Amino acid sequence: MPIQKLSEQSSGSLEKPAVETSVKELSWWAHVLVGVLFGIVVTKAEVISWFRIQEMFRFQSFHMYGVIGSAVVVGALALFIIRRMRSKTIFGQEISTPPKDLGTGIRVAVGGILFGLGWGLTGACPGPIYALIGNGVTVMIVVLISALAGTWAYGHLKPLIPH
Repeated sequence: MPIQKLSEQSSGSLEKPAVETSVKELSWWAHVLVGVLFGIVVTKAEVISWFRIQEMFRFQSFHMYGVIGSAVVVGALALFIIRRMRSKTIFGQEISTPPKDLGTGIRVAVGGILFGLGWGLTGACPGPIYALIGNGVTVMIVVLISALAGTWAYGHLKPLIPH
């Protein structure tokens, strides 16, 4: 039975169809499962370790560079395969990746510097913040709130910033 939109139902009921609800619930649980697995992997790989991150920024260890480099290679390979095979979403829509306009690159450089400063000061980039909180490092709640506040501020200031 295909997923139906609420407006396409002939019964006049305001309840969502069971199939649409079950797909959304399955999607939610899939996201939770992937998040938990991500948290386990970054914890076991010591990617969330403040000491590993400091070693990276001081050029004392290859560990984090190896993890980041592996992620770049896997991501590039996956993107190549998705484009080559013209992969589709579970709803049948073709996955497209429009080209990015980098402009002069100044905004990318400034954003990278700000990201790196935040990462160096807090010892965590956005993904592992949740894993750190899950591992009992409750001070990271302040970092999470600050990251969300920064994202919110950028969303509101974006029209005023030259791009």
